[in-house]
Amino acid sequence: MIRLRGRKVVGGVAEGMAVVSREPISFFGGVDPKSGKIIEKGHTLEGVSVAGRVLIFPHGKGSTVGSYVLYAMAKNKVAPVAVINVNTEPIIVVGCCLAGIPLVDKLDKDPIRSIKNGDAVRVLADKGLVEVIV
Repeated sequence: MIRLRGRKVVGGVAEGMAVVSREPISFFGGVDPKSGKIIEKGHTLEGVSVAGRVLIFPHGKGSTVGSYVLYAMAKNKVAPVAVINVNTEPIIVVGCCLAGIPLVDKLDKDPIRSIKNGDAVRVLADKGLVEVIV
């Protein structure tokens, strides 16, 4: 098992398969709140669903409306079960707070390099702990 330690931003516990992006994500216009799929043209995850996954990306980008898109995704049951950022920012923090999605960042190892698509990941956000189950 690989363990990464970081900062709790939004508490909670979740487990799921990882979806990893080296690119930032804009939830407003970049993610479909009804399906949970990345719809941003040319994004490396275009067409990939984040529903029920542990979503790992550097940070958010775009409009503050992205916070409400995360909330809508949770209401539509297509939100990620947890978010891991390299360095999170207010749009993602507010969205995860509204949606009740555990969020951690500032891990002791780069999560984008340490975690691969499809890895089983457990997020214990209250402890600032991420476990990759190998």
